[in-house]
Amino acid sequence: MLERIAMDLAVVAGLGLGSYRFKALDAKGAVAAAALGLVVIELGGIYPFLAMVAFVVIGVLATKYRFMEKVRLGTAQSRNGVRSWGNVLGNGLAAAIFLVFEQLSHMDVFWAATFAAIATANGDTLASELGKVFGRSPKLITNFKPARPGTNGAVSWAGELFALAGALAIAPFALPLTAEKGLMLLAVTLGGFIGVNLDSLIGATLENEGITNNNSTNFLASLLGGFVGAGLFYILNGGA
Repeated sequence: MLERIAMDLAVVAGLGLGSYRFKALDAKGAVAAAALGLVVIELGGIYPFLAMVAFVVIGVLATKYRFMEKVRLGTAQSRNGVRSWGNVLGNGLAAAIFLVFEQLSHMDVFWAATFAAIATANGDTLASELGKVFGRSPKLITNFKPARPGTNGAVSWAGELFALAGALAIAPFALPLTAEKGLMLLAVTLGGFIGVNLDSLIGATLENEGITNNNSTNFLASLLGGFVGAGLFYILNGGA
């Protein structure tokens, strides 16, 4: 057991260091990512951890993609795309919470919640970072009035497609953990996609009113996306 924990520590430390060296995270963000990664791999094992790694890699690539164009448009991630501990917890804490409940219950519904939360974070990052580049005529999700790219709560058809693709990219990591693979794939993908749109709704309302900030909006959206994924899996599986 000690050997396994030591191995896990080495892996998450390497992840944190790599995130710092590639300027995806600052020092505090790297420490938070390593700590969160350790919680995820200890509670959930390799598959949710790999899903989180995939989210980090995809997020970095999406953030850096045509970054200078985003700078010119005024929509680029602040601090040259370098994120900190608040971003890490905002995007990953909900999944860790659901893993605690999975450990206590050993129910597939909490696997659905865990991966739907990660799918929400991944879909939101792709929708935001790539929607700014490819999205045309974005509109506010609350009233569908035209909005500037990068506005809280602004959505576009391109952003919606990237949201769906980002959620779908996470779903396969959940499949080895359940016998209900088709239901899990659908629940995680739809839960993540709906979670991304809830993120936009929270951004257009609570965040624009100053009640939440970007990190707490991300946390609420991933938490709600997890609940949606869990609910869909439960219903589609006949309440089992």
